[in-house]
Amino acid sequence: MKIGEVARRLGVAVHVLRHWDDAGVVVPDRTPSGQRDYSEEHIHRLRVLRACQDVGMSLQEIRQVLHRGEPERTGVIERQLHRIRTQRAQLENAERFLVHVINCEHDLLTRCAMCTGYAASVPLRENEHVTP
Repeated sequence: MKIGEVARRLGVAVHVLRHWDDAGVVVPDRTPSGQRDYSEEHIHRLRVLRACQDVGMSLQEIRQVLHRGEPERTGVIERQLHRIRTQRAQLENAERFLVHVINCEHDLLTRCAMCTGYAASVPLRENEHVTP
């Protein structure tokens, strides 16, 4: 299957498929004239690649996940699971905080132990500084 048809099927630009090929993530076969030739197996791999991107994995990580024999494959997956679980916990805490704020009866949120407790648990970003 030619690259243009694959791009249409997956809803990506042709240059994206070329980039994934150049990065060694999903490498299609080549015709005798040198054109990329995608099989149904390549399409399946590309769909897995997109799913991995959707869960926040880099192309380097995806390349390791797609190749079962990669020595770091399990570690890559476990690290991504840890990131997702951490993010889920942070989102759950944020949701509890916002639900509380809707009904908070304090005139100032800084007078509420739950509000200030949540705020204290949120780490500062690297470029933010606290002035004493």
